[in-house]
Parts: sequence; structure tokens; C-alpha cells
Amino acid sequence: MREFGFELALCAYLEHGERLVSRQLGGHVHGRRILDTVVLTGDIPARAAITPERIPTAAIEADVGTGRARYWKDAFDCHPDRAERAVDLAVERGFFERERRGGRSYVRQTARYPDWVDTLTAIENKPDLERPGDLEAQLRTDVSLALVDEVVLATADYVTRAHLNRIPQEVGVWRFDPESGEREVIREPEPLPTGEPGIERIEGHAGRTDVRPVTAGQKATARTRLAERAYAKGWRTFDYPACAQCCPDDDGLPYCAWKDRPVRASEECGQSCGGYEERDPPSVDTDALRAARSPWEPDPDGFRRRQSGLDRFR
Repeated sequence: MREFGFELALCAYLEHGERLVSRQLGGHVHGRRILDTVVLTGDIPARAAITPERIPTAAIEADVGTGRARYWKDAFDCHPDRAERAVDLAVERGFFERERRGGRSYVRQTARYPDWVDTLTAIENKPDLERPGDLEAQLRTDVSLALVDEVVLATADYVTRAHLNRIPQEVGVWRFDPESGEREVIREPEPLPTGEPGIERIEGHAGRTDVRPVTAGQKATARTRLAERAYAKGWRTFDYPACAQCCPDDDGLPYCAWKDRPVRASEECGQSCGGYEERDPPSVDTDALRAARSPWEPDPDGFRRRQSGLDRFR
């Protein structure tokens, strides 16, 4: 199975119990690192009660509480344009309330932002270890940065001692069979020092590697951003092929009957495929699937208060 199908099958396997699964998220501070799969545990119902959408990190970190409303410019320690965008999104998504006083906008939180994240686990999916690409450098970046609590390598291959010796010892290793859904833990991951400063690999060159130090505070901000994106995005972010051969399974995977595996619509479906039969994409309620299989809440009651005369200023 190709890496795309392997990744989706693993996400479907992991999406059970009191945890959230997401995929293709930025796991960096200064550089550019995309994490294949992220698994989040914690007090997810507390976060779910606010909004199903991402809350801007700037709004979370702003000096805004649930008590007396504050003038928005005094509450943010960032560029005014970023602060204004954060306010607009936070109001739109029900995390802030806004009121007008003398031509100025004042904001307050509708609910306190909870300390809801216990663990973030990053999973690098590499079904074929004979084609590792930049695997070793990617995993060393994740370990030295320590943005997440654990890092795991997931593969469909038989894992040898040579394979284990080529990756950091802190990285856990799973052998996963996407056909049967069986997972074998080859090596448990070691916990990473997320509360301490880290070192981020920026770019590799012949004979040298560019790195940048990352403070504990910068990591805390990046972890909040990662958790928020994981909560809002989920993992069913793909398009379904506009083809009669597309038969989504019970997990919502874009299964192709002709190829006998999940397919990526943008790369593998179209006139060049011998089994292609044009048809509207299948209708799949991915939000309902995610809500049924995880603690994510698509339609929370929220905490926005309706105050007399206030709505006319929104």
C-alpha cells in the first residue's frame, strides 16, 4: 500500500477512545516540518465545549479574561494587524465577545481557555523502510526540538536491528498492517523534554546543518498552535474521487474498487486511469464520522452571552 493509504488506515485505527487524530500539521517553530500524523490526549471535552473551529493562538495568549472587557489593542503583545485578525476570528468562532464604547472595540472571553492538552504524539509514516528518504534527519529534528511529547515511526516493513540503529533511540517504532489493522510495538517511545529549550534543524547542507535555538516559551506557543490545528482539522481532509469506482468504507477512506486500495484523488484518479468512470464524488459526512468516533464536538452549545442591546454593534 502506498504511503497515503497507509497513513489513512493508521489514522482510522487510532481514532478510537478519548483521543484526537489529525494529519499533515506543521510541527516547527522557525523552520518547516510537516508531521504526518498527530495524536492528542487530554481534557478534550473542556476544549470541545467552546467551538469546533481553531482558536487563534494570539487570542489565547492575549491578556483577555472572562471578566471586564478590555480595549483590544491593550490586550495583545503582537503586531496590530495580527491582533486584529485574531480578534475577528475569535469573535466569529465564539471565543470572544465584542462591545463598543465611545467608538472603541472592547473584548472579553466567553469562557476560560482550558489547560486541556496532556500529550501530543507525532507519528512519521514510512511503510517502506527501503526508501527512507530524509527519515533520519526528520526524526532527529523532532527529537532535538521536542515540541511533542513522543515521536513514533510507523512502518509496514519488517524492522531490523540495522533500522533501529539508524534512528534516535527516543523514537518509538510500530509495525502496522493496514489490511488487518494489527499493530505491533517494536519499541516504545521515550518522553521528550517539551518544557525545556530545544534545538531546531532548519536546513541541511553538504558538510553543515543550520540550526536555531528555541526557547521554552516559543515551544509552548507552538504546542498550543499545533493542538488547536489538530482539534479543528482532523484527518479526513482529502477529496473523494469523482469516479464510480470510489466506494468509501465505514471509516470514510477513499477506497477505489478498481485499484483495490485507498487513492488520492488529485494524483491517481482521472482520464489516465484505466478504471475511471466519471461520476459525482460520493457524499460522505466526515464531520459526523469524526464526531461518532472521537471526542470532537461539531456543534457545541458555546458560551456566547446575549446581552441587551449589544448585538446591534456586531
